[in-house]
Amino acid sequence: MTTADLRQELDCSICLSIYTDPVTLGCGHNFCRVCIDRVLDTQEGAGVYTCPECRGQYRRRPTMIRSIALCNIVGSFLSTQPDQEETGIFCTYCLDSPVPAAKSCLHCEASLCDKHLRVHSKSPEHVLSDPTTFLGKKKCSIHKKVLEYYCTEDAACICVSCCLIGEHGGHQVESLDEASEKKKEKLRNVLQKLTRNRVEAERRVQRLQERRREHQEKAAGVTERVTALFRDIRRQLEDLEKSVLSEISRQEQRVSLSVSDLIQQLEIKKDELSGKMRHIEELCNMSDPVTVLQEPDTEDLCDSNDRKRRYTQVHVAGDLDVGLISGTLHTLSDVITGINTGIYVQEDTALLQDVTTDCDTDSDIITGINTLFYVQEATEIIILDVTTAANNIRISGDKKTASWSPSQKYTATPERFQCRQVMSTRGFSSGGHFWEVDVGRSGNWRVGMCYPSIERRGRPSYIGYNNKSWCLCRGYGNRYSVIHDSMWIRVADNIPCDRVRIYLDYEAGLLSFYSLCDPIRHLHTYTATFTEPLHAALWVIGGCITISG
Repeated sequence: MTTADLRQELDCSICLSIYTDPVTLGCGHNFCRVCIDRVLDTQEGAGVYTCPECRGQYRRRPTMIRSIALCNIVGSFLSTQPDQEETGIFCTYCLDSPVPAAKSCLHCEASLCDKHLRVHSKSPEHVLSDPTTFLGKKKCSIHKKVLEYYCTEDAACICVSCCLIGEHGGHQVESLDEASEKKKEKLRNVLQKLTRNRVEAERRVQRLQERRREHQEKAAGVTERVTALFRDIRRQLEDLEKSVLSEISRQEQRVSLSVSDLIQQLEIKKDELSGKMRHIEELCNMSDPVTVLQEPDTEDLCDSNDRKRRYTQVHVAGDLDVGLISGTLHTLSDVITGINTGIYVQEDTALLQDVTTDCDTDSDIITGINTLFYVQEATEIIILDVTTAANNIRISGDKKTASWSPSQKYTATPERFQCRQVMSTRGFSSGGHFWEVDVGRSGNWRVGMCYPSIERRGRPSYIGYNNKSWCLCRGYGNRYSVIHDSMWIRVADNIPCDRVRIYLDYEAGLLSFYSLCDPIRHLHTYTATFTEPLHAALWVIGGCITISG
């Protein structure tokens, strides 16, 4: 088989060019994949698909199988035709073997190699162009003449006859080269704009990628810190659990031993009583009155009143210190409430920044946990100092309650407040302590702690209005705030609770306020370096406050 014959066998019957990515239909005919796809697309609505070669019909779109053998043959053929890769267009008149075309004649609609180009007609109507397979598109479809002009009104390429006698007569026309240059200029402007847009898009992509990397790094850092935080929390919770369980076990053993001793004593006493009961029964059954009367009196058979009370009244020497355990578990509740409040995931674009800011306080959370896990007494014994009570504050007999009463007249002392407040007799200068107050749900009040050197007269003596006192305040509208050095911080509104806890860790410099609702709610924590003993302080108007315990 000659090269020309092989060349014809490798032509696609649709595009009449060498196969590109050849595929085979079920009937065995081969086509370029793109060509047969295009044909089948046009047959989509006909309800039947037809092979362009043999007209074989398919009820469904036929499956195309890539012809690997034919693809290899095309590749081998093209590798032996080095010039073919340049244009892929061959001389129309070279039939024995394909020769690459040098020019195409638009008039003859033929492609010519260098040999046939030398003998080709040089007349003006024979217009030569670079080799092309679309010769028909360069001639007027009506007059069959070469397209030489461009109608700007109809945006169409036309021939000379179209200008003179055709439908474009009288229209403004330009030469193809001139019109082409104008369009190229527009395209170059569009290209410049698209290039700028692409550069800007690339710059934005780069900026976003850098931002994504930064956020990924921040997220990794936050993840590591949060993981470490909760790992430490879990460790401390486990330590607390062991401590509480150990304390419960210790107390249980102590109580159990005490109860066991009493049971043993009562068992002995029970045996003694059983023996005496048998002896009395024997006396009751005796018929000899002399023997009965010679026995000691009945009262002598019983123990004295003291001994009787000692053995008949079971007094348990000890019991589980529920207050100690309850205080520790209340502390645990506070910690978990604080964690739930402190680590809040916000749904906005500043997520990483907010989480990072929250996690910057993880050392504070850990410090709070270390402090709150301190096992303390259930309550502190606090009584009010009447010598400091203002004349409009009435102190109860047990010195636990302060109530608003404008008619009080106390003896004037240097320690007495002029405003409606009072402080405790006891001060705390070390250790961890907490105390609680019943504040009721009416009236305005302030509860907190102060130094004994606080002013006693005028507005500077109000607790919270100076740098020597800290307090939690309920004002008008049931609004809750904390105050120190005249700085107000709103902490909550309308808390449905009438009991407040004040917690102090003197060495750690922590003073915290809690609302003892269900669950316990942490309101605020002050941090400071305390320089004097701290006394409980109450301020009340229109109601009363009672110290628990």
